[in-house]
Amino acid sequence: MKLCVRPMGLEEVSIRIDYFHNASPEFLEILGVDRSRLPTKNVWLESYRKDFALPIEQRQGVQLLWLGDGQPVGFSSVDKISFGQQANMHLHVLEAGKRNSGIGTECVRQSASLYFELLELQRLFCQPNAFNTAPNRTLQKVGFKFVQTYETTPSSINFHQPVNQWVIEREQIS
Repeated sequence: MKLCVRPMGLEEVSIRIDYFHNASPEFLEILGVDRSRLPTKNVWLESYRKDFALPIEQRQGVQLLWLGDGQPVGFSSVDKISFGQQANMHLHVLEAGKRNSGIGTECVRQSASLYFELLELQRLFCQPNAFNTAPNRTLQKVGFKFVQTYETTPSSINFHQPVNQWVIEREQIS
């Protein structure tokens, strides 16, 4: 499968919105997502419209789309952006049958490289739920370094949870 990572267009953010809204309660639990904290689809889309209208240096988030043979297979996003310094990355493979297949490793590698370029970052963090094995393994394979395990609320859609914090520095990306 030929994998490609590119910025997600505004017309594609419904992929991300639907991913969360259509997920089972069990899967959201693994992700550490609280369904009651999800914005409605319309509210979420409007927030993306406003953010996409801003220059990238001022955005609250940036989303990347992962394509396998030209079809969406996953996505990544960053938030808590300090342009030119750091951001926090999130990663998701769309279909359960494609998780643990190696897609995530290559797509995270390409995503990290693109975030460093687009946002002129010095470091990139990722904090998956400590009990969600797949993203933790993926980050390690890509070259992220383990920092710590601690409890936090990673984003506005998450519940308070233990996370593993990982980081990769600009010079570590090939």
